[in-house]
Amino acid sequence: MWNSLTRSLSDHPVGKDPQAMRTCQRQRLSTEEATRWADSFDVLLSHKYGVAAFRAFLKTEFSEENLEFWLACEEFKKTRSTAKLVSKAHRIFEEFVDVQAPREVNIDFQTREATRKNMQEPSLTCFDQAQGKVHSLMEKDSYPRFLRSKMYLDLLSQSQRRLS
Repeated sequence: MWNSLTRSLSDHPVGKDPQAMRTCQRQRLSTEEATRWADSFDVLLSHKYGVAAFRAFLKTEFSEENLEFWLACEEFKKTRSTAKLVSKAHRIFEEFVDVQAPREVNIDFQTREATRKNMQEPSLTCFDQAQGKVHSLMEKDSYPRFLRSKMYLDLLSQSQRRLS
């Protein structure tokens, strides 16, 4: 299965992304798991291989910042130190949410401003609205394209052939 994912990803320019490839290499992927990614976007996001494959796909579309923001928010919610919470919140805001941020995500003005206000007193929920919008955007837009992509279809096809 690792060889299947490697071949599938290597057909794309992002297949040379060492971080995505290391993530995939550390996990074992079964055909059943890859097939389950089509069940729901959240199933895909709950599997390391799924995240790695989706990240590789998003890079081909130059929109990986959406997934990176979503993942940063998930990691942020695990923060227990108040001092770290404030600095992490500002880093995420400056990297993804602020206007002209280096990896600015596509959110509406109201959501951006609500998140800016949340920065006055950062909390574990300060990005919830923006994260929800980005999740919804990926689920309705990028995820269906991923499921129809050559990368995903090749992965399924190659893994099913190995079982035959």
